[in-house]
Amino acid sequence: MSDTFVLRQDKDGLATLTLNRPDKLNALTVGVFRQLRQHVLDIQKDDSVHCVVLRGAGKCFSAGHDLADIAEGEKVPSPGWHSETLRLMERLPKPVIAAVHGHCYTGALEVALAADFIIAAESARFGDTHAKWALTPVWGMSQRLPRRVGQATAKRLMFTAEMFGAAEAHRIGLVEQVHPDSEFDEAVHKLARQILFNSPFSHAANKRLLEATDGRDLDGGLQWEILNCEGVGPDMQERIAAFTGKAKKADT
Repeated sequence: MSDTFVLRQDKDGLATLTLNRPDKLNALTVGVFRQLRQHVLDIQKDDSVHCVVLRGAGKCFSAGHDLADIAEGEKVPSPGWHSETLRLMERLPKPVIAAVHGHCYTGALEVALAADFIIAAESARFGDTHAKWALTPVWGMSQRLPRRVGQATAKRLMFTAEMFGAAEAHRIGLVEQVHPDSEFDEAVHKLARQILFNSPFSHAANKRLLEATDGRDLDGGLQWEILNCEGVGPDMQERIAAFTGKAKKADT
């Protein structure tokens, strides 16, 4: 359908969400966000999904916020609605990977930063151009970018509106891995499979733990970890038995 701005495909516990306006370089509109938000809410309740990949169709992840929509005056459901949508995605109790190729500018970078981490193709290009257009961020750039790359680097990127490639993004810690475009899809799926192999109970508990202790002093964080421990998952015994069974077979 032409009005399907975000596609969802599920396979073996992995939900892939694809920004789907390739003719507009996946520029972000209220319509895109509305569908992204609904997918996030659906995945939140879907126990069959244990990992999420967010990517873009066609030539790039996304060129950013649709400037035509900004100029015309967007009609959002409520103040802070875009930011709230990204916060919902960020707080999913399942790992979320942003798989970025091609353009990833400004609003698109804010979307990618709301994932747990970013994996980049060599073709990926990043930048925050708010200052170029006399805009200020309201989707989370001022909060997530310095947490990812540090305060000084975030200021440099925000003040200069500099565009930079995947190698530089990796150097400053914005992205976790960089892969050749020809190997990118397989690298993303390999990483997702590694995540899916492990316990969804642990993933959800660890995300909550990291969220709750972000920015705390070390002693406060250690105390929180102990006092709010979620214990063991329902499949712990099964996982250990499977491992010890394999170990015994290997010894014989």
